Amino acid sequence: MKKLGFLSIIILFLFPAKADEGMWLPYLLKQLNEKDMQLKGMKITAEDIYSINNSSLKDAIVLFGGGCTGEIVSNQGLLLTNHHCGYSIIQSHSNLENNYLQNGFWAMNKEQELPNPHLSVTILVYMKDVSKEVLENVSPDLMNEKDRAVTINKNIDKIIKEATEGTHYTAVVKPIYGGNQYLLFVNEVFKDVRLVGAPPSSIGKFGGDTDNWMWPRHTGDFAVFRIYTDKDGKPAPYAKDNIPYKPKKHLKITLKGAEADDFTFVFGYPGTTQQFTTSWNVDLIQNHLNPIAIDLRTKRLDIINRYMKQDELTRIQYAAKAATIANGWKKWIGENKGLQRLDVINKKKELEQTFTLWINQNNARKERYKGLLMAFENFYANYSPTAISAAYFRESVNNIELLNLAVSFNNLINESIANPNMREEDLRKLRDKYINSVNGFYKNYNIQLDKEIFILLMNAYYAQVDKATLPLESAKIINQYKGDFNKMADVIYAKSLFADYDKLISFVSNYKPSQYKTLLKDPAHALIYPLRLQYIEETYPKLLSFRTEIDSLERIWIAALMEMQPEKTFYPDANLTLRVTYGKVDGFFPADGVKYAHYTTLKGVMQKEATGIYDYVVEDKLKELYNKKDYGDYADGNGDMPVAFIASNHTTGGNSGSPILNAEGHLLGLNFDRCWEGTMSDIQYDPDLCRNISVDIRYVLFIIDKYAGAKHLIDEMDIVKN
Repeated sequence: MKKLGFLSIIILFLFPAKADEGMWLPYLLKQLNEKDMQLKGMKITAEDIYSINNSSLKDAIVLFGGGCTGEIVSNQGLLLTNHHCGYSIIQSHSNLENNYLQNGFWAMNKEQELPNPHLSVTILVYMKDVSKEVLENVSPDLMNEKDRAVTINKNIDKIIKEATEGTHYTAVVKPIYGGNQYLLFVNEVFKDVRLVGAPPSSIGKFGGDTDNWMWPRHTGDFAVFRIYTDKDGKPAPYAKDNIPYKPKKHLKITLKGAEADDFTFVFGYPGTTQQFTTSWNVDLIQNHLNPIAIDLRTKRLDIINRYMKQDELTRIQYAAKAATIANGWKKWIGENKGLQRLDVINKKKELEQTFTLWINQNNARKERYKGLLMAFENFYANYSPTAISAAYFRESVNNIELLNLAVSFNNLINESIANPNMREEDLRKLRDKYINSVNGFYKNYNIQLDKEIFILLMNAYYAQVDKATLPLESAKIINQYKGDFNKMADVIYAKSLFADYDKLISFVSNYKPSQYKTLLKDPAHALIYPLRLQYIEETYPKLLSFRTEIDSLERIWIAALMEMQPEKTFYPDANLTLRVTYGKVDGFFPADGVKYAHYTTLKGVMQKEATGIYDYVVEDKLKELYNKKDYGDYADGNGDMPVAFIASNHTTGGNSGSPILNAEGHLLGLNFDRCWEGTMSDIQYDPDLCRNISVDIRYVLFIIDKYAGAKHLIDEMDIVKN
């Protein structure tokens, strides 16, 4: 009896209630969260947030592209998301003559809105627990993991077919709680999404990599798009005569702003979290995988940034690439600091020790779980070398642009071998495909920059790789140069067909299947192909095999944790499905003697410009508006222009662009980042350090109206002034 009491104390100590933690499923809010949310200040109901039978806030939330969130803010399909979510799209429309990255873009009427053939947004129709159907005929005791997966996939195919047959909907079934449960998500996918407006990067990306993941923040991180449909209101590919989408619901916008301690919630598509993971995985991430990525990305960014500072065209070409590289790089630096600060490895070990105590108190539990932790330890002992090797490959060889271009021609080689007498029509289509590919590649390519990165990354890869495991063909080439990658680079970047745009275009334009050997023998292709093939045929299958094994262990582990802590309400790890997180507007103490306020203003933009840092360039027109205090209806109660604010909502990647809403469900701002000190929240949430960063909707409206002069967009929106 005393032991049980002691154990309960331990469990409560290890798992204290964290009011703002959690990425909750919207269809379960009524059951799990509504009461708590209302006690904390929410004035609407769970039904207002998520409803199947009636329009609700979920009808205004979209998955933007494949990895961001957006929100519909008018009855004409007007859509807001982050500038960084639309960055590559803005870049794709930019050139030296029309540099929308630098100057911004604003469509002054619908005819000027720019189509984006490869962009889509997804709106959830409904979600449903289909665990029973997915796990039908699955026998945990009698099936191995392979047979289990086959049965589950067969069941999922049936569920999706039944959910979508005879409709224009799409569907996906995703596991939660490690595969102990499964949810069906039925969606509408809209493929005509046009760029409406974007501020210049000096506003939309103000602070650049200097401020990324940091607070205080002064970034107007937003862009405006519009969804179009066919004449019947159904999703359709781009067509000139498509019409603006009429949503079931659009968000109302508040001008009240966010005050300290105000209730807020974020509604969006968080990507990936690992809250249930074990100490062994945290150790692997913290002490091996993150350091590899941080080191190699630091060196790549040094080269890219140097070239971008020297040449404006290179800046345009590599802006999106640099942002992508830097985003993960800085996040992992912060994540490691947070994991160390919270001593997460030891916290996880304490949980594992508590688990051991718990199972040993009951013979049935002991029999069921006795080998589980040892299985985890053995797994990571076997898995870690492969994971580390794969990380080196992904962060080094896999990021050399010229080699990636060369290996992208593999399909052309294979088609040529398989069909030496290819029909002229088929050959023409192949030529056109690869001409487009080459043109797209060279539009954003600097060969001298890439050559330096080649030397850097090949040296890094060769220094750590087990030489005995190198493919014979690649080892032979490396040995020819005695491991001197400077000399190798001189030859490859001088002689490779892929390093000369004019020669490559001419070759592809006149290509015949009999010429495939030219591609095979090319020095760039000859080097990369065996390395990439080895990764695909050996390393990647190993990783998949390990993934199957760890999925099985984690499924048991999560079920065991739920059994051990019946009093705890668990939320599933994020997996790019629609979630609600809630908290309050709140500053924080990032370090001893340092207190951060919950908001920033335009004054801070001007103060940062004075530092002379490149990332802090301020447009003359913005200065003019500031000096005149010409803020229109968008100033706060003190007459200042608010820019950004922070709150304690639990967010992650994928939440970029998510609406942050107030107690009435009105739009306060757009989530765009997390505070650096709290980036370990994907693994371990801490209420004192974890803050999501949002651009204040009043700043968004101010830029659209007063800076861009696009008041016609404001007129579309449903704005609540009090």
